[in-house]
Parts: sequence; C-alpha cells; structure tokens
Amino acid sequence: MNSPSGIADPFEARDTFDTGSGRVGIYRLSRLEEAGLTTVARLPYSVRVLLESVLRHCDGYQVTETDVKRLAAWSGRGSADGEVPFKPARVILQDFTGVPAVVDLAAMRSAMKRLGGDPKRINPLIPVDLVIDHSIQVDHFGSPDALAANVELEMVRNRQRYEFLRWGQQAFANFRVVPPSVGIVHQVNLEFLAKCVFLRNDALGPVAIPDTLVGTDSHTTMINGLGVLGWGVGGIEAEAVMLGQPLYMLVPEVIGFELSGQLPCGATATDLVLTVTQILRREGVVDKFVEYFGPGVSGMSVADRATLANMAPEYGATMGFFPIDDQTLEYLRLTGRGEDEIQLVERYAKEQQLFRAKDAPVPEFTKVLSLDLSTVEPSLAGPKRPQDRVALKAARDAFRRSLGAPVAERGFAVPEAKRNQTAVVREGGRSSTIGHGAVVIAAITSCTNTSNPSVMLGAGLLAQKAVQRGLRVPPHVKTSLSPGSRVVTDYLAAAGLDRPLAALGFENVGYGCTTCIGNSGPLPQAVAEAIRANDLVAAAVLSGNRNFEGRINALVKANYLASPPLVVAYALAGTVDVDLVGEPLGIGSDGNPVYLKDVWPSPQEIEALIRQVVRPELFRLRYRDAFTANSKWNEIPVAASELYEWNPENTYIQEPPFLLDIQAEAGPIRPILGARVLLALGDSVTTDHISPAGSIAKTSPAGKYLIEQGVQPIDFNSYGARRGNDRVMTRGTFANIRLRNLLAPGTEGGVTRHLPDGEPMTVYDAAMKYRAEGVPLIILAGSEYGTGSSRDWAAKGTHLLGVRAVLAASFERIHRSNLVGMGVLPLEFPRGQTWQSLGLTGEEVFDFRGLDDRLKPRDEITVRATTPSGAVTEFPARVRIDTPVELEYYRNGGILQTVLRKLLA
Repeated sequence: MNSPSGIADPFEARDTFDTGSGRVGIYRLSRLEEAGLTTVARLPYSVRVLLESVLRHCDGYQVTETDVKRLAAWSGRGSADGEVPFKPARVILQDFTGVPAVVDLAAMRSAMKRLGGDPKRINPLIPVDLVIDHSIQVDHFGSPDALAANVELEMVRNRQRYEFLRWGQQAFANFRVVPPSVGIVHQVNLEFLAKCVFLRNDALGPVAIPDTLVGTDSHTTMINGLGVLGWGVGGIEAEAVMLGQPLYMLVPEVIGFELSGQLPCGATATDLVLTVTQILRREGVVDKFVEYFGPGVSGMSVADRATLANMAPEYGATMGFFPIDDQTLEYLRLTGRGEDEIQLVERYAKEQQLFRAKDAPVPEFTKVLSLDLSTVEPSLAGPKRPQDRVALKAARDAFRRSLGAPVAERGFAVPEAKRNQTAVVREGGRSSTIGHGAVVIAAITSCTNTSNPSVMLGAGLLAQKAVQRGLRVPPHVKTSLSPGSRVVTDYLAAAGLDRPLAALGFENVGYGCTTCIGNSGPLPQAVAEAIRANDLVAAAVLSGNRNFEGRINALVKANYLASPPLVVAYALAGTVDVDLVGEPLGIGSDGNPVYLKDVWPSPQEIEALIRQVVRPELFRLRYRDAFTANSKWNEIPVAASELYEWNPENTYIQEPPFLLDIQAEAGPIRPILGARVLLALGDSVTTDHISPAGSIAKTSPAGKYLIEQGVQPIDFNSYGARRGNDRVMTRGTFANIRLRNLLAPGTEGGVTRHLPDGEPMTVYDAAMKYRAEGVPLIILAGSEYGTGSSRDWAAKGTHLLGVRAVLAASFERIHRSNLVGMGVLPLEFPRGQTWQSLGLTGEEVFDFRGLDDRLKPRDEITVRATTPSGAVTEFPARVRIDTPVELEYYRNGGILQTVLRKLLA
C-alpha cells in the first residue's frame, strides 16, 4: 500500500525512532516478523542489512513484495532461482576502474544526444566518490625526495586523465573526486567516507538507513570490517547502479566463520588472513557471503577485521562481513567521527537488530566453519597465488621445491644444473651476490595492511631494533613504503619510527596502491640485467593482497605476500632462500649474528605505541580538507560543459565504440555458428592475465599503437592508466607476459595461432584477421576463470576482440557478471569435465545451438565441435546467465545498451 505521502510502503514498515538528537524515520525489520514473514534474530546480520534495503525500496516495480518475502524467508540454502534487487546507498570508485566508468557515462550522454534524448538524464542518482590512488608509480625510492619526485611524475603522466576527471566533477551531480596523494581508496573509505548509518530524506523527512555500497574494485569488501555491507562489481554494473538500476543477485548462501581464542605472540592479522584465505579457498565460497562471529571476533579490532575483510576476493567470497558492535563504535571514535554520528549508529543498529552484542544468539548459517586463533602461525603466501600459504618455518624449503617443480604445478621448472646460478651486482657503491630467490622488491604496500596500525608500528619497531643492531639491507633490494593514508606517516613519525624505516630504505614513495597493483616501477639496471642474463627466479615480498604471475614486476617470477614486519625482515635477509626461524637475518655491528626473534617486537610494545600515537585528532586534521588538499590538482583547468568534447589526439581518453551505432530497439538473440577458438587456457586465469594493469611493452600491439600516435615509450604509463582509451586496451587484452595459451604450446604471452592455417601471431592481430573474415570467436578455459580484480576491461576487451562466448569449467563471480554485462556469453562445461577431458584441442569449429529468444537463465544448450578431419563432438553446456535481468542485458548487447534504451523510452 502507499502512505498518504505517496511513499510505497506495502508492509507498513516505516516508523520513527529517537536518535538522541531528535526523531527520524526507520523501516523496521520487526514489521516483517509481526507479519509472520521472518524471525529477524535467526537471520545472519548481512542478510538483515540486505533485507532492510529490499524492504525500504519495495515499490512494486523495481522491488516487489515477492522479493521482500523471498529474502525474509531466507533458510540458509540460498536460491539459484530467486534473485535480490539490491539498491546500495552509494558507489565508490578508484581511478583505474573509475576513469572508464566516467568515460562510459560521458559516452552515454553523447549517445543520448545523438538519439534525440536529454543528455542530463545521464547522471548519478546516488552519491559517488572516486579516489585517485592507482596512478602513482615507484620510479624513485630509498631517498627522502622519492615522494615528491614520484608525485611530480604522476601529475605529468596523467594530465589528460586528470583533466577529464576534473570535467566530470563539474558535469555530473552527486559525484566527488578525492584527489591524488590523499590515500588508498579502501583506507580512505574506512577512515573517512564510511558512515555505518546515513540520514537520507524522503517525502516524510529524514530517514536512517544502513551505509551500503558497491565499488569498482574487488577489495571494496574491506569496509565489511566496519559493519558496512558492500563488495566489488564491474564498472558497467556500477554505472547501472549510479543511474538508478538495482544490482540483481541470487539469494546468497551465508557461511558462518567462528573465531575463538587469541592470536599467539609473533602472529599478525596478516598471518590470520592468509590462513583464512587458504581455508576458504579449499572450502569453496565463490558467490557466497562469509560472516564472522564468535568470541574471537569480540576482542578483534576493526583494523584487524578490515584486513580479514579486505581479502574476501582472494578467498573467493562476495563478502567477509563483521556486524556492528562495540568495537565498531570504538573505531569510529578513534578515527575522529563525531559523537552525534556515533550515537546515531549505535541507536539505529540496536533498534534494527543490526548490533551484535556479545551475548546475542548466533544466527542460522548455511554452514559453519571455525578457527582457533591460537593456531595461527607466522606465514607467507606464494609464490604465485594468495591462497598458497606456507608457514614461515617451512618457507625456504617450499621455495626450493618450487624451483624445480613443473610450471603446471605452480613451479618454475628450473633445471637442476642451473639452480645454483648466481651473479654479482653493484648498486649505490655496494655489491652483493644474487641467485634464485633473491629479494629484489620489498614493499610495505596495500590498504590490506597499511590501514592496520599494529602491523605498521610492528614493522617500524622491527626496523628500529635492526638499525640499532647495525643491520643493513643489501643493495639489490628495491625497498618502498606506500602508506594508505597520511595518518600512517603521522603516527609513524610521532612514534619516532619513520627514520629507522628510512634508514633501511623504506622511504615514503607515495600515497597509493603502487607495488600491490603492479606499479612497482623499474628495477635498478644492474639488478635487471643480472636477472635477464642468468634467467634468475627473483623474488618480491610485499604486504599486498595479490601475487599473480606478471603482476608485481615483469622480471620478478616469485612473489610472496607477508606482513609488513616480515617484509622488513626479508629485505634484511635479501633472499627467500633462507630459514628466518633458524638462520640469522644478518651480522650485527658487534660481529654477532642477529636473528628474527632478536628484533621482533612484542604485542605489549605495539599496543602501548598504538595507545600513545594513534589519536582521533590525526584523522580529523588529515580529512578536514580531503577534497581540496592537493594544490596541484586544484590548479588543473576545467571546461564547464554537459557534453565531453572528445579529442582524437588524446591518447588517454577516447569515446568507446559500445554505443556509437546503437539502435533504439534491441535485436533478437541469435545462435553462434562457425566460431573459432582465439585462446585455449588452463585453470586460474586471472583478470590480470586477461587485461594487465602494469607496464606496456614497446613491441606489443598497444606499444606499437602508442608509438604510431607519437607517444614515446618513456611516456607509455601503464595499461591501468590507459583504460579510458579502448584502442590501447583492446590491443592490451590477453597481453600479459605470463599468459600461457595452450593453442600455441611452448609460448608465453599474448600469442596465438590463426586457424585453419596455424599461423602464429599476436592475439590482437589474430582477432582482427578473424573479424575481417567474418568469423566469431570463443575462448576455452579451465576452472576459476576470471579470478582476481573486478576489472571490467577484462570483459570489455574480450568483447572488442570479437569474442562471443567463453566456455569454462567455472567462473569467478565478478568476471562472469562482467561478461554478461558486455554481451559475452559465459558457458560452463558439465560438472567435472574440461575441454581437455572432452578431447578438444582448440582447432575445432564450434556451433552453439539453442540460443534464441526462448533462452532462459541457466538453460542448458548443445555445443557442436567439428575437427579439421570432420569428426564431431557434441556436449551440453550450462548458460551462466543467472537471472532474468542478466538475460535482458545479454539480449540488449550489454548493460549500457539496456540502461540507455530504458532512459530513452
């Protein structure tokens, strides 16, 4: 029914409550319980937040009464048939994924104008914040002027992109930009942007609502540590949400993860998250919520929770959620939020049964897992995947095994005769001998850890003790410190720990993602030459969240995730081919060996420092003028206009082709016939493999294109920075140097064979040749296809290469959704089968029948593969279009086309 105000409120759930500063509106979940539709206390807290959103938005059109009743009746099993229309309170972007999102919005305005509509209808309807953090690179390091030098290079390199974002600031409503050098998006979100509870206005006045969001970065989940519901989506999905469309998702299963006990001395939150990642990857939690509970949660700081929530993409879950509780309120105080704001959070959460009290009944879960925190031990993860945890005490032996292990088993296949290869490098007037396992990058980086004072101060204390003992970092190690916010450098300086870190080379190189996303910059020339000349398996140790092949640096094959203190320790040791438990880090100034246990800080030391130097006024001071603090940003000129003036000379920003020829009506769904395989891939192909974010090789198709446009290699910047230019990004799709296309055996990188002639060529050149021949393309893949970053260009580039379908054993959540959002069909082999087990080689011609307007979500279709000799293999494949709305997106050719046509209607 509608209230007299015209607000749709069919369950009569809107009421008011006292915030302590007056009465405001609330959509009470208890009204559903009174109606006999649910028992709120049995629902996981994450489901309660989702249910509130569905209840509040129930209008009979985008959100129906059936949607509310379905979610209210959540039973733990989830639903492959039922979907939830989720309308988050806000959207958060970072610049690598945010620039192409704003480019798409600008392109939609241009298309709307061409089709005779009103361009101003293309405008965010909910608040959108874009934080610039992905563009700074580590060109300079280990010196006091590294920060200023890197910032200057960033502003020069990215001038065209930043001019475009400045245009977007004035052109679009509800759109704010946090300029460069403020911090990393997820840390800024945690420390400043997130509110836990918002006050919004409707026809009856202010109403309190939970802070919920989606973000164009897979690690958006970090905010789950603050009790905020949110996760990463593709840029195209985020654009639809901005324009008022719900995000449709299947009713989720929720895995309860019980934590008990306390972390032992020597173990950190980083060790905990690597342990949990290993456990949950083995369990299999893709497309599921994980919700933490138990006595171990009650005593866990929000900083530790945020570390655990941050890596939800690595353990495969949609979220890693911690409900609001006393620790949440304490963190809001610590970070300088106002008392009125904190009181609103507490009163609303308790009123709505969203507050987790220590004695609260445990909700029902789909399944319960448990971990005793006292069993967590110091760990690393690597050398190629974040779920491959190895205990510190076993790390040396694990590395040695990986040296000789086959590549297919995530090893390096180094022949035994070459495993003792070494080289002498001279750098900065000092020399050192490096071999396999030499640590050439040691980076304290990533919001996963730099948001956590315990591990940051722990790293500083370890550095202080090491310097006092006279230890030095070997000259072949490229060291860097990339704080996630300016508050970090404030409290390190207040503790007197910035100088010992700097003495070991951990100078501040910039406030941004840097090494964690592959912006590690070049290695010193002598080190790079030694690695190339001796084919060394060099190592990076970083406090990041991803270590996929080719991501951190093209010359570094072994990449390990570790806590900031262990990053400092491995920098001192100079190699991962060492037992840090039983062997010394080095020889002290007194001539005696110094072991890790000699310099490792105690929990009491760290806790005392946190109480002393991490204070609310630091946060209030740093975020008071967050949007205007960067004077270089403020000086960038901006043109005031509602339509963006596309410049063909701009090599960063171009109008994408997705909407150039759009018609007012969508055509029918058609079968895919006579398709060829562009690539045949194995398991765990990441979005980094599909659309790399790092450096652009001058011999690559993208590099050649830029040179043709008059761009010198020194000014190439990175693929991530060029995501506003489809000409670069299409050429960069499948250009990762570590990609292994089994259709071109014995090769590595963006290489394939054109069929039927078998001619080897780049993936881009082959795709363009097939396009000229009128041949549709497909990709064959293994399990976990598209794991990693929420990189919509991995789907956009796939589409622009002419790929019509991806046939895989399984998909990662975000990439599957992104493929549908770009009109590319995701298909799954029958359970337990792969393209290899079906006897396919990739040389076949494929027909996909059953694709027409009768198609339904998760239908089964028949695939017919014909070999060069004429032999035919037929097998069923599951259409991984999961919801009716996704089917509408596919029918329209993608999300952008669907939304534009709706706005035109």
